Amino acid sequence: MGGNNVHALQGIDLDVHEGEFMAIQGPSGSGKSTAMNLVGCLDVPSRGEIYLAGQNISTLHESDLAQIRGRKIGFIFQKFNLIETLTALENVTLPMTFQGIPEDKRTRRAEMLLRQFGLGDRMDHKPNQLSGGQQQRVAIARALAVNPPVILADEPTGNLDSKTGKEVMKFLRELNEKEGKTIVLVTHDDLLAREADRIEFLKDGVIVQSMHVHRRK
Repeated sequence: MGGNNVHALQGIDLDVHEGEFMAIQGPSGSGKSTAMNLVGCLDVPSRGEIYLAGQNISTLHESDLAQIRGRKIGFIFQKFNLIETLTALENVTLPMTFQGIPEDKRTRRAEMLLRQFGLGDRMDHKPNQLSGGQQQRVAIARALAVNPPVILADEPTGNLDSKTGKEVMKFLRELNEKEGKTIVLVTHDDLLAREADRIEFLKDGVIVQSMHVHRRK
């Protein structure tokens, strides 16, 4: 930046196990977003290696990273990132379109997911016709469209009220426990992080503490 190198991450060594619910917690500027971008194949590291299901993704070209993202990773963002000109149904079918799934199959799966999240009567609504909680549920449905094994959630309750935020976290917990999804939650919020089974605390680009969470069943 302006001739200066900014070391967003500095020698992180981290394992995320299949079927785990893990949180990366840290203050603003700690490197959380960079960590998520690297884990999510949105960026490549300047040094080091990253393995996803045994494959080194550190040196792949963008087109190859895009293919891996499309098949293996579902993203849930704080700002939802829905396409405003598309309906809820169209937003959810879009990832399946990129994977070449036939139209009838992708429509059936999108409808099933939206009904699962209580949006059966909102399929033809565009994002500006939905509440924040409804938009986030559409975003979760979209993240699950191609049934990826990994879900990355970046401050997924940041734009929601506390009640709706708890519902979103309940969805994530169920995806982990009932469907075996690997969940990586990125947050600055202590209470949110404690919904995970393990917390990695990030500060100034370094993991400063790891903690296993004993939650009440």
